[in-house]
Amino acid sequence: MKSVEDIPERKLLLFKSCMVSQEYPGIESATRYLFEKLGIDYYVSERQSCCTGIGHYVDLYGQLTTTAIAARNFAIARECGYPNIICMCSTCYAINKEACELLNGNEKVREELNSVFREKGFEDLCYKKGDMEEQGNIFHVLELLFRKKSNLSEKVKIDFSGLKVAAHHACHYYKFRAEDMLGNPENPQLIDGVAKACGAEPVRWYEDRSLTCGMGFAQLHIHKETSFQVTKAKLESLKKAGVELLLHMCPNCQIQYDRCQPLIEKEFGNKYPFVHMNIAQFAALALGADPYKICGLQTHSVPLETFLEKYELI
Repeated sequence: MKSVEDIPERKLLLFKSCMVSQEYPGIESATRYLFEKLGIDYYVSERQSCCTGIGHYVDLYGQLTTTAIAARNFAIARECGYPNIICMCSTCYAINKEACELLNGNEKVREELNSVFREKGFEDLCYKKGDMEEQGNIFHVLELLFRKKSNLSEKVKIDFSGLKVAAHHACHYYKFRAEDMLGNPENPQLIDGVAKACGAEPVRWYEDRSLTCGMGFAQLHIHKETSFQVTKAKLESLKKAGVELLLHMCPNCQIQYDRCQPLIEKEFGNKYPFVHMNIAQFAALALGADPYKICGLQTHSVPLETFLEKYELI
């Protein structure tokens, strides 16, 4: 199990996420804002490719293809001199963890990929066992924010005292590789800890707290009715708990809640009085970031104007 001291603050390759860039680019700009405020040593490479997560989990890309792409991204990280990969998306995190474990633990797979790289003249992409360590080189942004929560508290500019927030910890973080996560997988508190450091009042427990968001990647499209029922159950629990803001750590979960909440309200005739943000967006707001230029809140489907007006942010 990780300890907070295991989370590095230097030589971090900020792993770009296709779902962040496509759906909520404010997550990335907010993350960069926070890293700069906190003095984090990070780098972004334009050569890094998508992790293939969505394609992989809907069975368009096999494990070997996904692992080959991960090996290439790992080589880029090492070449840049920023070998610690830190992810904004829990799916990127899970994909990179799984590929790393496979490259280190399965010699047949490792050699099969390396032979392809050599054949195509990409010897620089060849992977040696131990080039990356799943417990030593791959992290989630939330883990670093949790480590730096006391520093965040010192820099808070916006008074969010009394704001009732709830956390949705992504399954690809706390369920996929529970032994690698920071904290207790049965009751993760990372988002709660960062939110409290930013002055909010976390609802430590609410009914269905550990329930998945309901997306299931293909499930949202293949079994939409079931997917919406799962999401609706969580929304109902949040409403009962009197939550004002649900905080996320993964763009895919945020898509399911923020994009689908208006659809669920229309379909079931319900109304939910809360809004959504990624934890990096909220922390950046607390430190005084512009809600639109930095946090990108105009890209959300559930409008945030009433929330922003309440805290005199617009």
